[in-house]
Amino acid sequence: MLRALSSSCFHARFRSLPPRFAPKPCNGTEAKSPVLRILGSLTVGDHSALRRSAFFCSKSGSDSDEAVEARAAEEVNAEAASEEVESKAAGAIVPTNPRPEDCLSVIALPLPHRPLFPGFYMPIYVKDQKLLAALIENRKRSAPYAGAFLVKDETGTDPSTISGSDSEKSIYDLKGKELLKRLHDVGTLAQITSIQGDQVVLIGHRRLRITGMVEEDPLTVKVDHLKEKPYDKDDDVIKATSFEVISTLRDVLKTSSLWKDHVQTYTQHIGDFNFPRLADFGAAISGANKLLCQQVLEELDVYKRLKLTLELLKKEMEISKLQQSIAKAIEEKISGEQRRYLLNEQLKAIKKELGLETDDKTALSAKFRERIEEKRAKCPPHILQVIEEELAKLLFLEPSSSEFNVTRNYLDWLTVLPWGNYSDENFDVHHAQKILDEDHYGLSDVKERILEFIAVGKLRGMSQGKIICLSGPPGVGKTSIGRSIARALNRKFYRFSVGGLADVAEIKGHRRTYVGAMPGKMVQCLKAVGTANPLVLIDEIDKLGRGHHGDPASALLELLDPEQNANFLDHYLDVPIDLSKVLFVCTANVIEMIPNPLMDRMENIAIAGYITDEKMHIARDYLEKNIQETCGIKPEQVEVTDRALLALIENYCREAGVRNLQKQIEKIYRKIALQLVRQGVTIEPAQDVSIQEGTKESGDAQVATKLDGDDEKLREPAAEAASTMPEEATEAVEGQPVLQSDSIAATSQSPQSEVKVDSDSANEVEVDKPVEKVIVDCHNLADFVGKPVFQAERIYTQTPVGVVMGLAWTAMGGSTLYIETTNVEEGEGKGALVLTGQLGDVMKESAQIAHTVARAILLEKDPENKFFANSKLHLHVPAGATPKDGPSAGCTMITSMLSLAMNRPVKEDFAMTGEVTLTGRILPIGGVKEKTIAARRSGVKTIIFPSANRRDYDELPPHVKEGLQFHFVDTYSEIFELAFGSEPEK
Repeated sequence: MLRALSSSCFHARFRSLPPRFAPKPCNGTEAKSPVLRILGSLTVGDHSALRRSAFFCSKSGSDSDEAVEARAAEEVNAEAASEEVESKAAGAIVPTNPRPEDCLSVIALPLPHRPLFPGFYMPIYVKDQKLLAALIENRKRSAPYAGAFLVKDETGTDPSTISGSDSEKSIYDLKGKELLKRLHDVGTLAQITSIQGDQVVLIGHRRLRITGMVEEDPLTVKVDHLKEKPYDKDDDVIKATSFEVISTLRDVLKTSSLWKDHVQTYTQHIGDFNFPRLADFGAAISGANKLLCQQVLEELDVYKRLKLTLELLKKEMEISKLQQSIAKAIEEKISGEQRRYLLNEQLKAIKKELGLETDDKTALSAKFRERIEEKRAKCPPHILQVIEEELAKLLFLEPSSSEFNVTRNYLDWLTVLPWGNYSDENFDVHHAQKILDEDHYGLSDVKERILEFIAVGKLRGMSQGKIICLSGPPGVGKTSIGRSIARALNRKFYRFSVGGLADVAEIKGHRRTYVGAMPGKMVQCLKAVGTANPLVLIDEIDKLGRGHHGDPASALLELLDPEQNANFLDHYLDVPIDLSKVLFVCTANVIEMIPNPLMDRMENIAIAGYITDEKMHIARDYLEKNIQETCGIKPEQVEVTDRALLALIENYCREAGVRNLQKQIEKIYRKIALQLVRQGVTIEPAQDVSIQEGTKESGDAQVATKLDGDDEKLREPAAEAASTMPEEATEAVEGQPVLQSDSIAATSQSPQSEVKVDSDSANEVEVDKPVEKVIVDCHNLADFVGKPVFQAERIYTQTPVGVVMGLAWTAMGGSTLYIETTNVEEGEGKGALVLTGQLGDVMKESAQIAHTVARAILLEKDPENKFFANSKLHLHVPAGATPKDGPSAGCTMITSMLSLAMNRPVKEDFAMTGEVTLTGRILPIGGVKEKTIAARRSGVKTIIFPSANRRDYDELPPHVKEGLQFHFVDTYSEIFELAFGSEPEK
């Protein structure tokens, strides 16, 4: 170990010393160790190592250099006065007294990040002013030594995740014994070379071990100086390990310039090379974890220290390889993109010089000007001004800038819109009547209202100023009516749904500053249809959502209001757009769900639904023809009887619309299509097959089918597939009519198919016999559509006591609703009412009102009857799984209670509806048409409505009212007379 570091500690100072003070090889030889010669060959790089946080400082390692050190000390003492300023600036060490080995108690300096190794520089920052003052005082007293000890991590913390600032802050807060507990026992004796502000530069000399505490603030500790354990310099294992360390250093030097700087410094300032110094050097310059470096510092066995250092260097080598591969991949990617970019630019320049391609900006500008020239005469002046400004702006922008793309997209939308381009409207009322009749059956009131709208447009010369709202249950044809209106007026049709829409930007567009901004639905509509006066169908307007992006219902006000949409402002275009010529048609299921300000701007046209006769005509004239064409079935191949169609409507499709009816008819024709295809695939050409098809309900219906020899498309694939098709592929499905050949009939398990094959000759084929119709009747209807979904709406043929039929309205149309009342318990003062049937709050209140009114009427009609006072009643509404609410069942509940109290059933085929007050007044109800249709479907003959609904009755089509007797009442006393007669039975 070096006893006086006066001549070779700082490499900055080292270069200024005379050559005679340079470290001399031991025993007068040129190089004591072969390792030094090997390491000397690694000298590469510049002299930038002084800028690192830790630097190597060499020292002599043997007593034979005392003469050299003495001469160096004399020289330094002679030159001390002249070089004092230079020594401070370069961090040179003047001869010190006492010597390093005489320091038995030192100030403890905590190192938060890495340990300090002997022979290396390390700058640290001392935040504790008292500690800093003590270091300055020691340096003035010519005792510039301190102990540098690594700080342990706090218990329960991960040293790889804790931040440096947090670690230093916690260290500075510790004092005395607490700080001593946090320090590693083994550290380094460090010489203080310079102090500038709170920065202290240290040089490591030798290893120390803490043995006790001398003073708490600043922390001063007793130390023992540690020496390496004796080792054999000629040991082959140690030599081999050191050679491997140097070899690893050489490999790392090829990839890391940082290591080159460290080795440059080391090889320039090493004096007498030895193995412990090599181990310290490798550990000090590696980027290993601080705890691993501390293990190297604490290890006194030279061989073990070399092994630990070698492990760290091997890890560093792997990291360097990984770093090199990452850098190479990124460099290749960047160079490839740059090369591609340069080639593209050269290609553009070549094409431009040859006249093959114009500049992007010039081509875009020419395209936009060509678009707008066609519309310049009709385009508003303010739009032309905006387009010209944007075109001028486009020419000054670089194509690679983001603003260029925004401007290009903006011009694309501005120039593609149909400014002033209107389609010629057709206001011929007779033409409109013909189209509406072609597309829809019935709906006379709806058609009449649409024709009125067209007639007004003919007189005015334009159709605008009204927004039509078509409301009704699902499947009644609201959307198709809107499409028919567009066809009748010769307008372009555009439909968009606002169901669940919660973002205002879908209607009014995004601001252009947003990434991926788009115009609203109306601007997209105008671009799609190409005219400025389309018919826009806004579907499901009663299902508008409302989210944190605004209220779409409020945004629709500007779009639909005729007073505002003449200057509709889209956020993306930011120019006024005239939408006054656009005809808006909205659809909704329940108008009560539409916000009142929006509903106030629309004219409602209610579509209640279809009765059975109307559904029959729709199925025959519209649905069946379209489905036959869709399924590829000819009319002469299938016949669905009227009885089957009526059974399908009554037992499967009772809803107000015809969408479910269309699905059921499609289901029938799909099964028939499968039957015909199987017939063509499984029957051989030389066979004449007749099939008798049984059903679950009756075996009388027979269907005969044969191959059509003229149908080459059907016959040729049959001949090819008959011999190769497996039997399993043609097995009959239970409950489904299937055509089979004789080979299949023998293995089929279906009880519904009986196959008989007659063949006169295997080589003869009958080609003149067509395929006979497949008859679908009410007997075999269940084979195609399954068991009936609905049962008869009339539960009772003869209505019992306490049961009355009411009429209800649902979103799917009208339906009958029975009210049942029974006596649970009798006894004086037992009067009470129990309600079941999943009733809503309004309906429960109606039941309480009905109970009160029924008691008053019974007291008036039969004062001696104490039924309500002494009976506990149970009122139930069947279909308990279905929620029910509404006030219109009030009169039905009163009638049910009075029927039980007087023990008298109501008259046959009798139904009623109406809200009742406590005084017995009957208030109006809604859904008159739907309830009338439900009454017809259930076979009711007499219906009681409130007098306030007479106007709704007058608007009903004649075929809906046909065969029904209506009574309009104002008070419940009138209902009592109609339901029970004038006097109750005694």
